[in-house]
Amino acid sequence: MPVLVMKFGGTSVATLDRIKRAAKRVALEVAKGYDVIVIVSAMSGKTNELVGWVNETSPLYDAREYDAVVSSGENVTAGLMALTLQEMDVPARSWQGWQVPVKTTSAHSSARIEEIPSDNIMAKFGEGMKVAVVAGFQGISPEGRITTLGRGGSDTTAVAFAAAFDAERCDIYTDVDGVYTTDPRIAEKARKLDKISFEEMLELASLGAKVLQTRSVELAMRYKVKLRVLSSFEEPSDTAGTLVCDEEEIMESNVVSGIAYSRDEAKMTLQSVEDRPGIAAAIFGPLSNAGINVDMIIQNIAEEGRTDMTFSCPTDQVIRAEKALNDAKAAGELNFSDLIADTNVAKISAVGIGMRSQSGVAAKMFQTLSDEGINIKVIATSEIKISVLVDRKYMELAVQSLHDAFELEKA
Repeated sequence: MPVLVMKFGGTSVATLDRIKRAAKRVALEVAKGYDVIVIVSAMSGKTNELVGWVNETSPLYDAREYDAVVSSGENVTAGLMALTLQEMDVPARSWQGWQVPVKTTSAHSSARIEEIPSDNIMAKFGEGMKVAVVAGFQGISPEGRITTLGRGGSDTTAVAFAAAFDAERCDIYTDVDGVYTTDPRIAEKARKLDKISFEEMLELASLGAKVLQTRSVELAMRYKVKLRVLSSFEEPSDTAGTLVCDEEEIMESNVVSGIAYSRDEAKMTLQSVEDRPGIAAAIFGPLSNAGINVDMIIQNIAEEGRTDMTFSCPTDQVIRAEKALNDAKAAGELNFSDLIADTNVAKISAVGIGMRSQSGVAAKMFQTLSDEGINIKVIATSEIKISVLVDRKYMELAVQSLHDAFELEKA
């Protein structure tokens, strides 16, 4: 039988009624002749509750025990989904990550999937099981410990299963009906996209769009997984949602496809750093070892052998970043006068594959922000994106004005 992967996010399985609704969608696909692998997240809010308990118990927690606690939310959902399907006379059973097994690295709370052997689940399909309900977000390390893949990791689990089982399609069910030109809660004119390229989706996901986890898009692009984002709250349809696909499958696209934002950004500046060969490695080496996700980097012009180095990172990593840099200073590996963290900024990004062949996007973006009186603190660019840091109080205004300036409401 052909294999289909269906992933249901936390809001789609938030209650027993919603689990039943999701199970009916699964049953429809089984009736079409598919063997289905269902990947489930924890019920909405459960992971945050579990993380809160860990932080309250041990602020500088053991990451191995963190994973043991927070992975339990998916186990509950998987069991409940399997039971619901059984009540509907659909042969189903639940699988935890270690039972598949989903083999990962040992990087607890941010593990990467290394292998998903298909033997166990395929053997059960052969015995008459129609649905394998797999707990997303989790796996097992070489040491035999439970690992988790980072927030949003169930998306990555789903795409990895689709690749491992050569699935016909991977459907990601969530609380939105597809990928929009920007967040509809901020810009009323936001438009749902029928198709978006892997590259654009990858940029949008990495820049703050919460629809898909970055690594899941990376995997889909690498293994050419047909990926569809759609709502679990709308009636089933073969044309619903947004298809994430190769650039070649998109006939014509706007210069800018979407505006992304991230409110949880921090700007950190090392003042009066010694300007010498290897200084960047001395700064970003310790940050990498501490697991800090550095994004935008700017080095100022040196004066009298000293310079300032500015970079951005998520706000929840500021304390760890400060510790890593101060430890490096104490060890004599770094010499700087001060470390300043500004946690009141937001990152705004314009993304589009059309930027490769059309000029003037940066000029229009900067002029639009200038007209609104919004000061740009940091700029970073790539082939298909332009990102800026601005004061957080201007975030919504910046998104709305850029969405209008690039006329993204028009197909």
